[in-house]
Amino acid sequence: MAARAVSEGLEPILGEALSVLDHGFVRIVDYMGNDAAIVQAARVSYGPGTKSLSEDAGLINYLMMNAHTSPFEMCEIKFHIRLPIFVARQWIRHRTASANEISGRYSVLPSDFYLPAAEQMHYQSTSNKQGRGRPLLPKEKKRILEMFRSDAEQIFAHYAEALSIPNEECPEERGLARELARINLPLSTYTEWYWKIDLHNLLHFLRLRFSPHAQYEIRAYADILLGVVRRWVPLTYSAFVQYELEGTRLSKTGLEVVRRMLSGERVTQETSDLGKREWERLCQALHLDSE
Repeated sequence: MAARAVSEGLEPILGEALSVLDHGFVRIVDYMGNDAAIVQAARVSYGPGTKSLSEDAGLINYLMMNAHTSPFEMCEIKFHIRLPIFVARQWIRHRTASANEISGRYSVLPSDFYLPAAEQMHYQSTSNKQGRGRPLLPKEKKRILEMFRSDAEQIFAHYAEALSIPNEECPEERGLARELARINLPLSTYTEWYWKIDLHNLLHFLRLRFSPHAQYEIRAYADILLGVVRRWVPLTYSAFVQYELEGTRLSKTGLEVVRRMLSGERVTQETSDLGKREWERLCQALHLDSE
């Protein structure tokens, strides 16, 4: 019987709490598979084939480039994650994973809440309904942070008070039921869960949440997870960066625009037949001025 596949890069940090934000962490509980497991799954279709490192890398690049995703599903990983509730509500939108969250019905939740760093506080963007614009003025940063802190501290004090209310008629009973005491806690409250996912779907998560368009707080977690992928499956990480994070996909119209540019034509957004966002994304990929 062959020994289980081991990732030499991941073993040293197994079980270590990797800090995120002010009170959060990501901890690797367990994992299954490595780059070799992906290669093994891909080669089962046509026999052993070649097994050198460069040929393994070439095969993984081919799989990534052509979206042959099932071999990446042979690897799985389980995390213990501590994160603010508002981040968890974005995170759980990724439904191709298994999650089990701490319950405020059974447990008294710790009085930890997220406060953004001053440099992350911006006005609402005027061009992006779900994004940040210019930084807040220093006096406004201070005022809002003090307000966030005092509000959360008061709510957690009320939470503790509710959990300790005595019953004069029945001394052995004490405290409002936990399932009710928790209902006033803010979205900044930290929660915890175990989260298990296969590598293919983890890469999809990172494709969306490591994007500069993602909210900073979930991007901070994605940054840690991307580092985990780099240590766990380095060949897959390199292919992912090459074809997904730092590559781009073109629509039929976008490809035609590139052909027109290569032929010497000056193409503008108005003559490209592309929408504003796709035009800007194309110009960004080609390092062109979108104006």
